[in-house]
Amino acid sequence: MREHNNLKTSVGVLGAGIQGVCTSLNLIKKGFKVTLIDRDNPGNKSASYGNAGHFSPYASLSLNRPDVLLDVPAMLLSTTGPLALKWNYIPRMIPWFLKFIKNCTRKKMMHTAKYMHQILDLAIPAYDELFQDVDVSGLVESKGIIYFWTDKDLKSRELEISVRKELGVEQKLLKPHEIHDLEPNIKQIYHAGVLYPGAKHARNPGKILLKLFELFLKQGGEFKRENVETINFSSDSKPLIKTNLNSYTFDKAVIACGAFSKKLTKQLNENIPLDTERGYHIHFKGYENLLSRPVIFLNRGFGMTPMEQGLRVVGTVEFGGLDNPLSKKRILNLVNNAKYLLPELQEHQDEWLGFRPTLPDFLPAIGPSKNHKNIFYSFGHHHLGWTLGAISGKIVASIIAGENTNLDLSAYSPARFG
Repeated sequence: MREHNNLKTSVGVLGAGIQGVCTSLNLIKKGFKVTLIDRDNPGNKSASYGNAGHFSPYASLSLNRPDVLLDVPAMLLSTTGPLALKWNYIPRMIPWFLKFIKNCTRKKMMHTAKYMHQILDLAIPAYDELFQDVDVSGLVESKGIIYFWTDKDLKSRELEISVRKELGVEQKLLKPHEIHDLEPNIKQIYHAGVLYPGAKHARNPGKILLKLFELFLKQGGEFKRENVETINFSSDSKPLIKTNLNSYTFDKAVIACGAFSKKLTKQLNENIPLDTERGYHIHFKGYENLLSRPVIFLNRGFGMTPMEQGLRVVGTVEFGGLDNPLSKKRILNLVNNAKYLLPELQEHQDEWLGFRPTLPDFLPAIGPSKNHKNIFYSFGHHHLGWTLGAISGKIVASIIAGENTNLDLSAYSPARFG
């Protein structure tokens, strides 16, 4: 019976990245009438196109950790380090950083890890459900992901391993010769590593996103390539969405605009402390055969993934907002780091900058808005937006359909910011 009720219910989903597309697909499956709106075509140079391509079910430990906090000053001063700051953005970042510091206690770290683990555990099965209806053969590989390190900062490595063990994450510790056996082309600078056998990777994230989007259209979804300007409400609390071209009234609306979501939550008078981690990538075309699977060199905070477009090198966290230009220094950092591990690499291509939406407790905002009963959020997935697309979409669709998810969703509630 519910199916027919849903058919009359219209939902506007704002943002056609992996969160928006997966949410739209899950809503369509439940019989809702769905309109997806974005100013760009899906996957057009966005974070869903340019990410590392990892499906990382193990990645429950985030950046809000006591050890990371102690390392921040050194990271910012190091030219090869994983962290950078645009100095003109510091005044804007201060409130976020103060909240972030508060979230770096062991207790808060474990709270984040527990609730990230809860949804990460369901992340790959949720994709498997969606992939039943699309052909992703040759686009997803199940070879695990390797992290490796030198004997510097070993306390941090011990912390990661012990927390993941406590949460029941599958991990296999690797000795140097085992890393070499798995990835013989990497320069042997490492002292130890870990393989996450349950992880997978995308050979082309943008292509997968487009296949899911095409399925959404095939199943009766509508897409409007328009720029959302304002959200208002009708007398009966229905969202009124005004774009650069049209006005729409929906029964319910989902904000899934990644790093751009704050522009809309501000209009709703909700002070959600969303900010942006800027991430970079480059490709070394024709060198993807040097690796069998993604690898991450933890000391320098960057990774490499073999993809259709070449060997994709990703990394660095740069705090600098949405408006600062791409930093050539960060690109050079990636080039140098990649050539340090794989000396035969030649010229790089495709310098790309994308935006990761990050909240100071490193948990996403998934669920109903605090002030408006017909508005729902799905953003703030920081480094795990790609991994968590399908499960977040499934959760949001279930909430909108009034179904019980059997999960404790309180930790992701947008109302947690008061």
